[in-house]
Amino acid sequence: MAIISTLLKRGIRLRESLEQEYSKPLELQKNTLRKLLIKANHTLISSKYDFPSILKSFKKGDHEFYQLYKAQVPIYDYNKIHAEWWHLLQEGKQNVTWPGKVKYFALSSGTSGATSKFIPVTREMVKAIRKTGVRQILSLSKYDLPDSLFSKGILMLGGSTDLEFNGTYFSGDLSGITAGKLPIWFQRFYRPGKEISRNKNWGDKLDQIVEKAPKWDIGIIVGVPAWLQILIEKIIERYQLKTIHDIWPNLQIFVHGGVSFEPYKKGFEKLLARPIIYIETYLASEGFIAFQALPNRKSMRLVLNNGIFHEFVPFTEDNFDEEGTIKEHAVTLKIDEVEEGKDYALLISTCAGAWRYLIGDVVRFVSKEESEIIITGRTKHYLSLCGEHLSVDNMNKAIELASEDLNINVREFTVLGVPHDNLFGHHWFIGSGEEVDPVKFREALDAHLKKLNDDYAVERRHALKEVIVDILPSSLFYEWMKEQGKEGGQNKFPRVLKGDKAFSWQEFLKSKNASS
Repeated sequence: MAIISTLLKRGIRLRESLEQEYSKPLELQKNTLRKLLIKANHTLISSKYDFPSILKSFKKGDHEFYQLYKAQVPIYDYNKIHAEWWHLLQEGKQNVTWPGKVKYFALSSGTSGATSKFIPVTREMVKAIRKTGVRQILSLSKYDLPDSLFSKGILMLGGSTDLEFNGTYFSGDLSGITAGKLPIWFQRFYRPGKEISRNKNWGDKLDQIVEKAPKWDIGIIVGVPAWLQILIEKIIERYQLKTIHDIWPNLQIFVHGGVSFEPYKKGFEKLLARPIIYIETYLASEGFIAFQALPNRKSMRLVLNNGIFHEFVPFTEDNFDEEGTIKEHAVTLKIDEVEEGKDYALLISTCAGAWRYLIGDVVRFVSKEESEIIITGRTKHYLSLCGEHLSVDNMNKAIELASEDLNINVREFTVLGVPHDNLFGHHWFIGSGEEVDPVKFREALDAHLKKLNDDYAVERRHALKEVIVDILPSSLFYEWMKEQGKEGGQNKFPRVLKGDKAFSWQEFLKSKNASS
């Protein structure tokens, strides 16, 4: 098992994994926050919110540290923390929210809020991401896999490693930042290699990978489902193959993240000769938050002892308004206070200088004891025009079930809230390369949403009077993303479009209709 044996020979052990397995989650998280506060003790944000006094409270009871922490440090979203602190980092200021100067910023996919978010990436965060990545690789030993797999190539389809530099800092996709800093021992497994990874033109990069594909023996692929599916289709077309296994017979694992894989699964599996293992990761621009630690589970294990302190905000009307904006006096909980089966918006404090930062994701605990979660949506990516409270989790499942009913492959989808007379409607845009009857799809989608969401079912009898479905070529979704400068890497199409993005999408479709 070349990768795993290489790790062990280099002295990389399972200590952190074992520590998490045999320690109480609260103990791990308390220690993590203490380390973060100590490290940031001489920063500007520490001076404002008196980190030393918070640190003193750690000597007291199990819970006093958290009461003081949340009393003294406010909740931040991106706009607030950037306006108050992070813009100083981009100006080259030191010791602002983390010691030293921040040289790298990850550009987020911009699926909500600002068009482009500049997320600081410190040396400590790069190390933390690498350590969690190693833990995930080591977890593969729990799967029933042949030793030969671990000597095969790993194709990581990410953003360009040729980062933008403005004279003060480098910026780019997080996958490009981290791929440019891969440890030497990993580089002999890594594909597509340094030269292709530097390419900033996404179309050219895919073409270069297609040309190299026959020379590689790939066992594991890593990336966002939509872009990997496009790549594999290009390879199959270029070499007139039946499936990708005709050229990569040892392909056995797909490590994915960023979006729910379920809507893509049906179409993706048409590209395979046999089943492969799907492993989900939760690697955000702000840090490596969780990964699938055990076989035959759809949940992921929160990483509790590697530079991230987690807080949880019950995702309810008491804490969030109809636009998904957190309210001023929202209730926040630490990890020992959560309940299984309930949805929580995630706050994180990190070794990249994020403090009580609302990351925008909504998670649900499926096992509190093992800190196992699933992602159910985004705080901004849900529809509640009239109380229907439609989550991304509902949408993904309904799209999956409707696709099965009609035996079709849906590649992408999004939904807009629209006025209908004096009431409301939902306008769905479904991306597929197949012949789809929009009326039948609408009926199936609507029926499944009613079963999945009681509030939706109620409002369909009252204020939510219309559901519109348009079937579009899936290529239009990717063309729009390209126009937005969001092609490739970790970028993904928003499941709910609001505000400027909704307007941009509608104008884009009008222009396409006019040109056709």
